[in-house]
Amino acid sequence: MKTTTSLLTFFILAVNSIAEEKNPIKKAMNTFIDEGVLSGAVTLVGDNDKILSIQSCGHSNLQSMRKMETDNLFWIASMTKPMTAICIMQLHEEGKLSIEDPVEKHLPEFKNQWLIKSKTRDELGLKKPKRSITIKDLLTHTSGLQNMQPTRNDHTLSELVMAYSKTPLLFEPGSYWSYSNSGINTLGRIVEVVSGIPYAEYMEKKIFVPCEMKNTTFWPSDKQANRVASIYSMDKNKKLIELEKFPSFIDFLNGGLSNRSRTPYPAGGLYSTASDVYAFYQMTLNNGTYKGRQIIKKETLDLMTTNHTGDLKAGFVDGSSWGLGFCLVNKPQGVTSTLSTGSFGHGGVYGTQSWADPKANRIMILMYQREGLKNSDGSEIRKAFQQASIDKFGVN
Repeated sequence: MKTTTSLLTFFILAVNSIAEEKNPIKKAMNTFIDEGVLSGAVTLVGDNDKILSIQSCGHSNLQSMRKMETDNLFWIASMTKPMTAICIMQLHEEGKLSIEDPVEKHLPEFKNQWLIKSKTRDELGLKKPKRSITIKDLLTHTSGLQNMQPTRNDHTLSELVMAYSKTPLLFEPGSYWSYSNSGINTLGRIVEVVSGIPYAEYMEKKIFVPCEMKNTTFWPSDKQANRVASIYSMDKNKKLIELEKFPSFIDFLNGGLSNRSRTPYPAGGLYSTASDVYAFYQMTLNNGTYKGRQIIKKETLDLMTTNHTGDLKAGFVDGSSWGLGFCLVNKPQGVTSTLSTGSFGHGGVYGTQSWADPKANRIMILMYQREGLKNSDGSEIRKAFQQASIDKFGVN
C-alpha cells in the first residue's frame, strides 16, 4: 500500500514538474534567471474575476538561497503613483477638490512661483509662468516641478512639498511632459490637507482595507520583512550583487523596514505582493468596486484612463500617453504590442510592472528587483512575460 502511494505521489510530482517546464511564463522567466539577469521573479495573470496563473521562480535572496515564493513582498516603487491618484480622485468625487484647482488653493506655499527663463553656469534668469500649476498638471506630469532628492530619511510630506514650492518651474505648466516624483509627492500632501488624515493612513483606510491588500504598506512589519525580496545590481563582471541598502532610503539598515519615521513617499514608497497589486487592478476592471465595495466610481475611472496629454510625447516607451496617474497604451507597439489600445498601468524602477487591459479583460503583474536596467518599462523581461502570457492564455 505504501509503495503504491509513494509511486502515485512520485507520478503526480513528475507530471506537475513537466507541466511547469512547459509553462511558457515560467520558461520565459527562467531564461533570464539562468542567464544571470534576474535572481528570481513572481508573475501573475488574471481577469476581473479570478487569478488565472501565479508563478514564482528563482530566489528572493541568492546568498541564503531562499526560494522565491508567490507571497514575497517587493518594493513596487512608482507603482505607488496610481494608488495615490485614486486617493485624489476620491476627494474629487466628494467635491472636496477639483482636478482643475490651482495647487495653491490647497497649498498656499505654491503662490507666486517662478519659472526658469534662462540658465548659465553663473546666472539664473527667472520669470512668472503664464498660469499656476493645477492638480491635473501634477497627475499628468506636466507641472514643470523639478525632482529633488531628499536630504533626510524622515522628512514629512509638508517639509518636502514646502521645498518644492520654492523651487522654480522647469517649463510652462501643461506645455511639456516630464516625469515628476515631486509632483506626485505633492499630491500626497494635498490628500493630507484636504482630508485631514495623514496620507499613509488615508491610503490604508480608503484603498488597502476595502481592497483587502493586507501586504501593502510603507512599513513592512518584522514578519513581512522576512518575505521582502532582495534588490540586485550587476557588477562589472556581469554578476548579480545584492544592494547593501535600498536606494533612496538613507538609513535602511539602521532604521529597519518597520521604522515609521521613514517618509511614506506617495511617488514610490510602497511594498506589496503580486496578489495585492492584482486586487487593486481587479477593482479597476470591475468599474471601481471590489467584492461589492465601491472604491471609486466608473465615470471617475474612465476619466483617469483617458488621454490627458494629447500629442505631447509622454511615457517611457513609444505609443504611450498619460491619464490621471496611469500610463496609457495609446498605440500598441514594441513592448506594448501584446496589449490593447486603452490598456493602463504603471511600472516601478526595479522592474515591477502592473497592467490592465480592459478590452481583453486581462491583468498582468510582473515582480522582480533589479537595479540598473536602462528602462524597466521597455525591458525584454516585460516583453517576454507579456508574450508568454498571451501564448499561455490567448487573447480574449
